[in-house]
Amino acid sequence: MGRAPGTLLSVVGARPNFMKLAPVARAAARRPGLRHVIVHTGQHYDAEMSDAFFAELGIPRPDHNLEVGSGSHAAQTALIMQRFEPVVLADKPDAVLVYGDVNSTVAAALVAAKLGIKVAHVEAGLRSRDWTMPEEINRVVTDRLADWLLTPSRDANDNLRAEGVPGERVHLVGNIMIDTLVASLPRARENGAARRVGVDGRRFAFVTLHRPNNVDAPATLREILDTLGELAARLPVVFPVHPRTRARIADMGWTAPPGAALKLLDPIPYLDTLGLVEQSALVVTDSGGLQEETTFLGVPCLTVRPSTERPITCTEGTNRLVKAERGAILAAATAALEARRGAARPIERWDGHTADRILEVLLDGASYRVP
Repeated sequence: MGRAPGTLLSVVGARPNFMKLAPVARAAARRPGLRHVIVHTGQHYDAEMSDAFFAELGIPRPDHNLEVGSGSHAAQTALIMQRFEPVVLADKPDAVLVYGDVNSTVAAALVAAKLGIKVAHVEAGLRSRDWTMPEEINRVVTDRLADWLLTPSRDANDNLRAEGVPGERVHLVGNIMIDTLVASLPRARENGAARRVGVDGRRFAFVTLHRPNNVDAPATLREILDTLGELAARLPVVFPVHPRTRARIADMGWTAPPGAALKLLDPIPYLDTLGLVEQSALVVTDSGGLQEETTFLGVPCLTVRPSTERPITCTEGTNRLVKAERGAILAAATAALEARRGAARPIERWDGHTADRILEVLLDGASYRVP
């Protein structure tokens, strides 16, 4: 954008994006003369998954809501592009800022690039190398289009270098999710989620599951659920159930085994999630963001996936990949629960100041390149 304030347009559409937008919105508000336009695509359209997060995180009301709703990947991406293009033409931003790897991310990047508007990608360079994940395709395409590739860790820089991306476009700004965690942790500790759920002062496991590979195949989902039921015979298991996962569980007619302390909850706010994760003895998930948050907090995490786009959480953090099989999950859970929990290891630029570095790159011409 250069060194003068202008118009920066942020595009979000799903719950992980909202947590990445919040610190950027705060940092932008501290920049005199900068116009920050927020576009919510409506990819997550349920109030519990969308509007509540804006309010909880203090994000300004979106300037535009495209209200695209659900649909196939192709239909959703196409509708976002169709509705986003007039917004870009009307607002004339100097740059479009996209976050993460959802359909809203790649759709907005495509529109902006075709209109000759510069694109900045937050969380650039992450790679799982699993082409069955739609998010992997979104990441790679967005990175090919982006003018600024804003990476969370050195492994992301290495990925982009291997793909031939010019080094002057790549900036190691740090992990934007940690900005939100650091800002929110005091409130999360005070809001009493563990007490309300009935696990305050007890060892418990925290679970999230939503990825198609885990929840759309009935045999796989049943294996995971039966395993969680067995784990819940050892300690309480708190499981806020994603709407997609709840629908699949209902289709199967699955119920928790008698006597198991398995608490199936409706989706919960971010502060409740953060407070429960910090107090938990173990997290079992297939989420990308929770891998990072548990690493920062020093909480053991089992990720039920064959690969991760965040390998630093395994090499430097507390995360371990496990197969969606009873024996693998229970063995890893037992090892994690028996191990002594140590202090979290600091990771470069996971410090709560990533949003400031992003705006320094975009507005001030700062460089956070690494060799």
